[in-house]
Amino acid sequence: MLTPKENLLESLKFKQGKPVCLNNSFTMFRGIAGDPVFRLVRGNRIRGTESYDQWGTKILFPEDAPAAVPLVTPENQVIKDITEWRKYVKVPDLAGKCSEGWETAIENEKAIDHEKYLTMVVMGTGIFEQLHMLMTFEDTLMNMLLEPEAMKELIDVICDYRLTYMKLIVEHLHPDCIVSHDDWGSRTSLFFSVDTWRELFREPYRKLYSYLHSQNVIVMHHGDSYMEPLVHDMAEIGVDIWQGVLNTNNIPKICEEVGDRMLLMGGVDSVIDRADATEEEIRKETRRACVEYGDLPGFWPGITYGGPGTIYPEVEKIVIDEIRRYNIEKYGVSVV
Repeated sequence: MLTPKENLLESLKFKQGKPVCLNNSFTMFRGIAGDPVFRLVRGNRIRGTESYDQWGTKILFPEDAPAAVPLVTPENQVIKDITEWRKYVKVPDLAGKCSEGWETAIENEKAIDHEKYLTMVVMGTGIFEQLHMLMTFEDTLMNMLLEPEAMKELIDVICDYRLTYMKLIVEHLHPDCIVSHDDWGSRTSLFFSVDTWRELFREPYRKLYSYLHSQNVIVMHHGDSYMEPLVHDMAEIGVDIWQGVLNTNNIPKICEEVGDRMLLMGGVDSVIDRADATEEEIRKETRRACVEYGDLPGFWPGITYGGPGTIYPEVEKIVIDEIRRYNIEKYGVSVV
């Protein structure tokens, strides 16, 4: 019997692999907690507070909210004029501020059962997301069209910042997988044209993911949005797993086109993550995803959030259990 880790590694061999059943949510991963970079860049996100992050972006975390959110307005945006972005942007000194304080994370990494699980670090706020945390969303999109050269310069700086972040994580913890967040669309469309994405983001992401591959780190790109037009590019620049795939994307078509090069994890609609959702409703949506997509090349069911967990903890437990039930019924085994 394969462990959850082994089953996923078999899936990542694609046509040559022999997984025994569907992979199940994030059950094959264990996150490494306590690294000093995360504390520096996101440690201000404390429930019930308003604060500013290391870039100068205002962050709100209301008591009744499921997560922290940036509040970027024309009045408080960091970058007032993209053509003078150097005047406004102060890039956090990750190498200088995070050279120490790794002991807790290193001990947490050592405590993980490496025979059974893959280790994982989640890196939120990707390149595009960092742009619209430094200026309003409207200014971000307009500047991409009106001032592409200035935006390219800023993107290169953010890319180098992300690369420094990755290098610190790899050098101190060497996780099996890094989950790299960046949403490039709404639920139903891209935020920009494919050509614009290719002009601005393709090569920076190739640089980042080529580094991770050089260090034998699995690249999981989280994007719970419509990104269907980019899937061939994503596979080509080194995305091993597209995590968070919404069913507003044509999952069968994508799996048939790139499922032999890139795994798709998701398909279970997060609309079931509600206080009033019934167990029957949660199981029905999870089972739908397994039945509808389970035989497709490269598909892997799970809820579409960018890491383990749901807003209402019981929801995730039911999703995982229903995938487990499906695996037993369909394949006679479950690796959870």
